[in-house]
Amino acid sequence: MRFIFMIDHLSTWVGKVFAWAILILTFVVSYEVFMRYVMGAPTTWAYDTSYMLYGTLFMMSGAYALAHNAHVRADVVSRYFPARVQAGLELALYLVFFYPGILALMFYGWDFFALSFRQNEHSSFTPGGPPIWPYKFVIPACAAFLALQGVAEVARCVLCLRQGQWPRRLGDVEEIAIPVNKEAEVKAAQQDSGETRQ
Repeated sequence: MRFIFMIDHLSTWVGKVFAWAILILTFVVSYEVFMRYVMGAPTTWAYDTSYMLYGTLFMMSGAYALAHNAHVRADVVSRYFPARVQAGLELALYLVFFYPGILALMFYGWDFFALSFRQNEHSSFTPGGPPIWPYKFVIPACAAFLALQGVAEVARCVLCLRQGQWPRRLGDVEEIAIPVNKEAEVKAAQQDSGETRQ
């Protein structure tokens, strides 16, 4: 569990660091709107900057979403299965679909980035466009973080197969209503016992 949580913490940290891109993106878009419609002087760099920031934010949050079990799932039927059956299905899906896709993304993404870097590729969408090879580096980087988080998810499946229940996640918390109701029940029981003593 320590190893799994170490990977979860890394994925969470990476997701939180890149989440700040949304503030920069908001500033860039707001500045472009102001310059275009109020000042009548649109920028030449805002379009490239906005799609690079949005793509980076979207891709680098993948491992965070996987660590916190936040991806969209089609578990309409499987959620009713026992935990061991769920774990077996998930393990098979990770091995058959997830890892081949992620490893292909990492391998071909690296080639995509390396070619762009060697050519010092610049954006063709705007005059004097910025270099886009740093943006293309995000592709193999996000795949590497997803592959690492996938190790933690596979380990969770193996633990569930052994123990018969899913291991904890970083974000697992007890419902707030449960402790509040328990506290109210304890107070009511104490009041009842106090009244009977009197």
